[in-house]
Amino acid sequence: MYKLLGGLKGYFKRQDIYIDNPIFRLHNTFTTALLLACSLIITATQYVGQPISCIVNGIPTHVVNTFCWISSTFTMPDAFRREVGREVAHPGVANDFNDEEAKKYYTYYQWVCFVLFFQATACYLPKVLWEATEGGLMRTIVMGLNVAVYREEEKCAKKQALIEYVLKRLRRHKLYVLRYFACEAICLINIIIQLWLMNRFFDGEFYSYGWRVMHFSEQPQDQRLDPMVYVFPRVTKCIFYKYGASGTLQKHDSLCILPLNIVNEKTYIFIWFWFIILAILLGCLMVYRIAIIFMPSFRVRLLNTINRMVPREAAESISQKTDLGDWWIIYMLGGNLDPPIFKDVVAELAKQIEPPKKNGKHRL
Repeated sequence: MYKLLGGLKGYFKRQDIYIDNPIFRLHNTFTTALLLACSLIITATQYVGQPISCIVNGIPTHVVNTFCWISSTFTMPDAFRREVGREVAHPGVANDFNDEEAKKYYTYYQWVCFVLFFQATACYLPKVLWEATEGGLMRTIVMGLNVAVYREEEKCAKKQALIEYVLKRLRRHKLYVLRYFACEAICLINIIIQLWLMNRFFDGEFYSYGWRVMHFSEQPQDQRLDPMVYVFPRVTKCIFYKYGASGTLQKHDSLCILPLNIVNEKTYIFIWFWFIILAILLGCLMVYRIAIIFMPSFRVRLLNTINRMVPREAAESISQKTDLGDWWIIYMLGGNLDPPIFKDVVAELAKQIEPPKKNGKHRL
């Protein structure tokens, strides 16, 4: 198993320079690694057994297994509430009486590993977009000052170069921060769309899947319907037709066991909870970003919070004299620079930055 998933450890390497938010990284790295791991586990049949095994008389087993896997299987939804062992052989397995409308077909299991892979790709896309847009700017201006191991002369020279960069590039970073906020918004949109697509993928059963699993044990014994068995049945039916010796069409009713659904049901209950949590976190992050954009006084607290060594007066001066883009660059520097160095940089910038000219327009 370690060999199978060992390649994903690269997603969890510690970064020396941070250009994004922890929630942004949860979406782009952890969720991507999670979905890829699920896809690999489901694909690796040597760990979960054969994906389907059908029982039928008079026909080679491998023929029926292949046919039922590629053509889909079905259950009878009204049979899930019947007593197993007396009324039905297995949950959802009963005589169909040739009633096609009463059948519930399952075709998703052919596509689960591919869908998970494409979901992982969609989650990784905002990271690719942001890194291409950011272009290594933060790493360039930090210049290794995230660790205080330089000689004093070299450290002072780099601090001065950093201060000069910020002063020369004032009012030119709005597009930088807006692109980053847009990438965070793409993350939220991606999660919402994926929740909707998964609900469509499972015939409208996914939205309430987690809630039903949580409340399953609270239901009366005679009214219980295991949502995991209903959405991911372990035993289904499949009809195989073939011609007899005289050319007569013969119908073979087979019983199919889907051991892969034991993995699928656990996989998607975890994905349901994680996606709901991630959607809430990203929604809160969007509210947080709106507060940063439209509440300049809020920026003072954030700048002071990211480094307690920064005087309140310096944080207020920086927030008042800079627009959103410049403030964001300084704020991100606070998470990357060595704390004493950042304190010196902010103090010097507070002295040298000239407040913007008032032209009657709203300043971000």
